[in-house]
Amino acid sequence: MGKSIDAVRAIHPALRRKLPPARARLARGKRIDRIERRGKHQLLHLDSGDTIVVHFRMNGDWEIGTTADPLDRFARGVIDLTDGTRISLVDPRALSSITIDREGSSSLPPLGREASDPALDAEYLLDALKRKKIAIKPALMDQSVLAGLGNIYAAEALWEAEMDPRQASHTVSRGQLEKLVTAIRLVLNPRKRRPGRYSEMRNRNRFAVYDREGKICRRCGGTIARIVQAGRSTYYCGSCQTAKRRVSPSPRATRP
Repeated sequence: MGKSIDAVRAIHPALRRKLPPARARLARGKRIDRIERRGKHQLLHLDSGDTIVVHFRMNGDWEIGTTADPLDRFARGVIDLTDGTRISLVDPRALSSITIDREGSSSLPPLGREASDPALDAEYLLDALKRKKIAIKPALMDQSVLAGLGNIYAAEALWEAEMDPRQASHTVSRGQLEKLVTAIRLVLNPRKRRPGRYSEMRNRNRFAVYDREGKICRRCGGTIARIVQAGRSTYYCGSCQTAKRRVSPSPRATRP
């Protein structure tokens, strides 16, 4: 923050369609006053009132170097600063994007409360989920419900909270949601994890359930299963993550 922009450049053709040169020139000479995160977006607020909006999607990330450094082969766009710093948006899949919103406008989709927001509580989730008939796992990944919680951490949080990812969202109780909020904070801040045997084992192997199909649950000794929900893999323990009221998956939502 506080640094000025020399140039914003789109390198990949897909990014140039969203950020043509005339639009990119709006940022030239402007100072970055504030940086904000909203879901999977990063907002660079400029002193002109405009905002550079970066959407990292699944694989995008920043690489920081200098304007004299060779560009990474997966660099899709760059922000050159007047002090010689270069910030490259690196994304092997070329799905990330950089756009510029003019003052008073926003290209962001509707976003719910941040998963990392200290104000997140059971009351908020109870209200956000009460009309949703879909399963709790895809509901948690709906950015209009909860911003910034991806597929992996949604599965991990449900395991921590001992909740069935297939449970219908509108049937989840306040007590369950209180446990879930605690679980979300644990998976986003692993250093705050409770002491205990299964927690220590999980720390040695990064995830408790994600990508562990067929392996033993570190809490109860059950078997980790995989299903597909909303086109994404969901991993859970079939023994200690159970609920009576579930959303019946469509034929395409089950594992072949």
